[in-house]
This record gives sequence, structure tokens and C-alpha cells, in this order.
Amino acid sequence: MPIVQWSPSRELWSMHEQLNRLFDDYLGGRPASEGERGAWVPAVDLREEQHRYVLQADLPGVKREDLEINLENNILTIRGERRFEGEVKKDNYHRIERAYGRFLRTFTLPARVDAAKITASHKEGILEVVIPKAEESLPKKIEIKS
Repeated sequence: MPIVQWSPSRELWSMHEQLNRLFDDYLGGRPASEGERGAWVPAVDLREEQHRYVLQADLPGVKREDLEINLENNILTIRGERRFEGEVKKDNYHRIERAYGRFLRTFTLPARVDAAKITASHKEGILEVVIPKAEESLPKKIEIKS
């Protein structure tokens, strides 16, 4: 038997899982749906590059037609829905852990972005939104005159 180092976080996680199983059994073996527990919030990375901002959101199982992206008053809004496909039959499922339902994410952009050139693509469950910086906000080299 291998020696395993004691980890308080592992013990807490184990206790958390045991409590989940207890409540699942008490509630009829079905965890609460995401709508019953709270809003689903997809993970997002947002980075700044020299000439643009790039936002990437993890949206596995979300179809392109179920997404909407808007920009108004420098607030970028991404909303959508991941739908549960199929009928739930209690006897067929042991666990339903993936989140389903509607989501909404908003991001306040800097004042100087080129809204007309924003692009979005959706590939393999990743939404990528490219937000170019406005020309006047880009760094400029100033020539020194003699």
C-alpha cells in the first residue's frame, strides 16, 4: 500500500462529495438543475495584445445559433443558452452534473476600441471575440526634431 501525504483540501473535497451524495439520495437521486442552483457562468479568458483585445469563452455544447453578442456604450454582452438534449428518465441517469440553461456575461471595454471591426468566431466549443483597438489609442513614435 503506497504512503499518501495527508491533504486537508482532499479531505474537505471528500466530505463535500459525501454530502452531495447524501442530498442526492435524499432528493430522489437527481441533483438540482443549474436553473435551480443558480446561473451558469462560462469561463472566459480576456487578454490585451498590442493592437487588440481577445476574449475566449468556453462554450462546449452551445450552438452558434444560440449565441448573441452585442456592443452598446462600450459594454460587450455575450448571451446564450446550452440546451439539454433528450428526455430525462430517472432510471437512465446516475448523475447530471453538466450545467444547462441560459447565461449572460458582460464586459466593460476601454473607450477606444474600433467597434466596426469587432469579429467573432465559434470553433470546437470556444467562442473567440477579437476587439481591435482604435487607431488613436495605439502607441505612436514621436520624432524628435532638431
